[in-house]
Formats: sequence, C-alpha cells, structure tokens
Amino acid sequence: MDEEKQERKLVIPGEIVVSGDEYLPGDFTRKENDNIIANRYGLSEIRGRVVKIIPISGVFEPRRGNTVIGRVEDINFSGWSIDIGGPYSAFLPLAECPRFINRNNIEEFATVGDTFNLKIWNVKRGSVDLSLKLRGLGKLEDGRIIKINPHKVPRIIGKEGSMINLIKERTRTEITVGQNGYIWLKGDLECEKKAEEAINLIVKEAASEGLTERVEEFLGN
Repeated sequence: MDEEKQERKLVIPGEIVVSGDEYLPGDFTRKENDNIIANRYGLSEIRGRVVKIIPISGVFEPRRGNTVIGRVEDINFSGWSIDIGGPYSAFLPLAECPRFINRNNIEEFATVGDTFNLKIWNVKRGSVDLSLKLRGLGKLEDGRIIKINPHKVPRIIGKEGSMINLIKERTRTEITVGQNGYIWLKGDLECEKKAEEAINLIVKEAASEGLTERVEEFLGN
C-alpha cells in the first residue's frame, strides 16, 4: 500500500512527473532533457525506471493483448462482427475460435446478442481483430453488463487483481472486467447491486488515497 501511494499521483498534461537521467518514458509520457513529462491527465506510476500515466478520462484505445467484453452485432460466412464500444469495428474470425465450427451453421456457436470475453490479437487502422483461443475466454452466459470509463479499469482491478478479488469475495458475485470498460456481473440481485455500487465508488474516487480501505468498509464483512 505504501509503495503504491509513493508511486502514484494525479498529474496534468505538461506537468513534470519526475526528474533524473535514469528514468525512461512509458505510456502517455515523454522525455525532455532529464524530465519525464505527462502527456495525459491521470495517475502517474513509476515501476523501476519506467514512468507511465494511467489515464482517468477519455475513450478506450485498443491494444494488442487487451482483454475486452463484446456483444455480437452481425454474422457473415467467415465470422462475427463484435461491438466492443467506441469507434472501432471488431471482428472474430472462425479461425480464432477454440473448436471447429461448421460454416453452414455458424449461428449455433454464437448469434446476435451473445456476449463474449475476448482477446485483441491485432489492431489495424479503424478495426480490431479478436480471438477466443486463450484460457479464460469465451461466452458470458446470463448475468448483465455495466459500462465504466475504460481508463478507470486499472483501479477496478487493483494491484495484481487485489481490488476486483475483494469485490468478488465480499459480494459472492462472478465478475469479468474488460479493458474496454465493459464489466460483466453474475450473482443474485442484491449481490450484483452491491458489486456495482462498489465499482461505482472506485470510479468516483479513483484518484484518492486509501481507496482499498474505503471499499472494504463499504462492503463490510
């Protein structure tokens, strides 16, 4: 906890995050002389020598390796068009599914309205290619989806998954977080509601210190 407090602070574009020749610019930062400068409004984080900004406003910016939640919006002979939010068209090809699928009966595997947890394996200008071929990916049955600012996702997940695991355990709710800001919840009605309220608390207080303690107090035993 102390380490996290020392490393993270709220910064604005143009602000010097840290000075020193030993530091290297990471996401949303640049180097000017010996200074690392913030390019975005968000939380600064220093890991080893690398300095990056975790944005807390703005739209989802897809990157290869991101895990996202998406909903099937169209089908053709070679795969599915998936809505992952934002201005990006995304496509799941048949070849990126974990088992053989008959092209003549593609809707048996997934149809319009189905929700999936997917991995981005390629990003091209204006479009995203998706895959289901890794462990933990697949259809999200039942439950419901809520939407948050995608740049608050790291705070929802917490260090090494600590925050999201706390919410799962205390609310007895299945939760899958997409880096595009879509979050799938599945539990009984009251538990889902409590989990959503805890998530909204984190979103609202994302830049605050002592956030874990506040969430623990909110969730109770």
